[in-house]
Amino acid sequence: MNFTQFPRRKYLQGATPIEPMENLSKALGGHVDLYVKRDDLLPGSAGGNKTRKLEFCFADALDKKADTVVTCGAVQSNHCRLTASWAVKENMDCHLVLEERVKGSYKPEGSGNNFLFELLGVKSIRVVPAGSDMMAEMEKTSAELKNTGKQPYIIPGGASNAIGALGYASCAQETMVQLNEMMLKVDGIVVPSGSAGTHAGMAVGMFAMNTNIPVFGINVSRKKDVQEEIVYKLAGELRAKLGVKTEIPRDQITCFDEYVGPGYSLPTEDMIEAVKLFASTESILLDPVYSGKAAAGLIDLVRKGFFPKGSRVLFLHTGGSPALYAYLDTFRA
Repeated sequence: MNFTQFPRRKYLQGATPIEPMENLSKALGGHVDLYVKRDDLLPGSAGGNKTRKLEFCFADALDKKADTVVTCGAVQSNHCRLTASWAVKENMDCHLVLEERVKGSYKPEGSGNNFLFELLGVKSIRVVPAGSDMMAEMEKTSAELKNTGKQPYIIPGGASNAIGALGYASCAQETMVQLNEMMLKVDGIVVPSGSAGTHAGMAVGMFAMNTNIPVFGINVSRKKDVQEEIVYKLAGELRAKLGVKTEIPRDQITCFDEYVGPGYSLPTEDMIEAVKLFASTESILLDPVYSGKAAAGLIDLVRKGFFPKGSRVLFLHTGGSPALYAYLDTFRA
């Protein structure tokens, strides 16, 4: 795959590590060997997976002479935090539209990412109700900014369009280089599946390189059929952008929706256990919305024998630990 054909900023500082999770593997019975790809260690304020996507999105924005970025997310959005972070580095203004997916969850004085938006100097935050047309809301903010003489660029939620998803097709390539150097054969990769860019990028990348390594998505909000369709559609757009001639088979996109619980960002007992297990066995911090629920799925799949005995499974840690501090009551209850 040739990524030099696309504008790209250089935010990464080399490959993120792949580490064995020996203690966690033993805690789960020792039948499956678990590894983690530490994208929580990516650069940007407190790290996280969106930095890979934003390398391409900010480059496109700068190519289009933008001086301002507008993006959206939930009230504790890791994507919004990292967009604000890289806007600071690029000397661009950042404006956010936050969707209050859980009524009453937005608090101007809140902690976690909410506090970091303030610290990073976000120029404006507009909160809209759950179910709002987020693209229309961002376009409204963009139009207002144009009227003041600004040149805004809209980055979709999660930076999950074909431009942003390039970051995770590139990550798939990086991952295979590492696995080859480590002489480590893995039998599956588990990723969080939310706005779909990470999942689609990894799936397309692994498919385009003929790795025969399945990528499994753990849903954080939607039902299985709905999420798989969203991922598959984006995977098709990404494949076309990369010039991959063979269409990715529909069965290459697999999601599990059993770990969403009552809804997006709402805690589950399995998520709480997963966050505590990763911390107490591997000294790795997850977040309660994405990586926590994805890890809950990984743990359950291992326990119920989804992966055959002796399998090696790689978990993609997408970061987001600042959000933990907005959930203190959940973990201390």
